[in-house]
Amino acid sequence: MGLTKTQIFTDAQNQMATIFKVLGHPARIAILEFISKQEACICNDIVEEIGLAQPTISQHLKELKSIGLLQGEVEGKKVCYCINMVRWKELQHQLNSFFNTTKTNCC
Repeated sequence: MGLTKTQIFTDAQNQMATIFKVLGHPARIAILEFISKQEACICNDIVEEIGLAQPTISQHLKELKSIGLLQGEVEGKKVCYCINMVRWKELQHQLNSFFNTTKTNCC
């Protein structure tokens, strides 16, 4: 879909598409799963856990931050990440609303 065509869709549809696009990579899902199971912010363990190069992990973290799912704190030369629980719950609500409005219309 060309960038100019997004204007024919609602803001909600465009936002949902952006969320699905960001969540559409298995590395990002793995990162979210890993971070969500931790009791504290994560600094270096992501690269070791996921098994991808540091620049690749950084790019995936940037994408997850772009939709507000992650918060980061700078500690010296490191950035430590944790789940943004406010946005996490907003996203859960958005997804539940999206899926719960579907009517059963099977043939």
